[in-house]
Amino acid sequence: CISNLGMYGIEEFSAVINPPQAAILALGKIEDAPVIEQGEIKIVPRMKVTLSCDHRIIDGKEGAEFLNYFKALVENPLELIL
Repeated sequence: CISNLGMYGIEEFSAVINPPQAAILALGKIEDAPVIEQGEIKIVPRMKVTLSCDHRIIDGKEGAEFLNYFKALVENPLELIL
C-alpha cells in the first residue's frame, strides 16, 4: 500500500499499517536540496520515503531490499519499460 502526503507539503512521516496489510510505503514531498556529487555541490530534487513493515510477515532485510529497488527505479525510471 502507498500513502502520499507529499502533495500536502509533508516532508516525511511514518504510515501506520492496517490489517491485512503487510507493509505501507510513505511518500513525502519532492523538494530541491544540495547534494555533493563528485566533489561538487549540486541542487537536485529529493524525496523522503519510509517503509513500515509488519515483522511477523516481512523481515527487515526484505524491506531494505525493496527500498533499494524502489530507489533505483525512481532514479532511473526507464528501467520500468526496458
